[in-house]
Amino acid sequence: MPSRATGFVICVENKGAEDLDVRKVYRVLADKAAALEGYLRIVDDSGEDYLYPADYFVFLELPQRAKNALETKRRPARRRSGSAQIALRQSSVPVSRLDR
Repeated sequence: MPSRATGFVICVENKGAEDLDVRKVYRVLADKAAALEGYLRIVDDSGEDYLYPADYFVFLELPQRAKNALETKRRPARRRSGSAQIALRQSSVPVSRLDR
């Protein structure tokens, strides 16, 4: 059973839970009753939380800056003009998945 009540986890298995993405980071909410039964309360992309088996996840140790970035609500992506899209494609700096 995990030793922490909240934080961030990475999904390492999703047997029977196709709505979970393996290798994706999820936020965990405190739920003592669920933890006693071997479950974690996970927040999905919609912002809703659901219970999943704790052994589907591994807790992550993250620097505060990364935690802040993951806790920030995603803003809808803005459409870029054609020239901005071309400039992005030519850039040598990879675009993070968090920016999508």
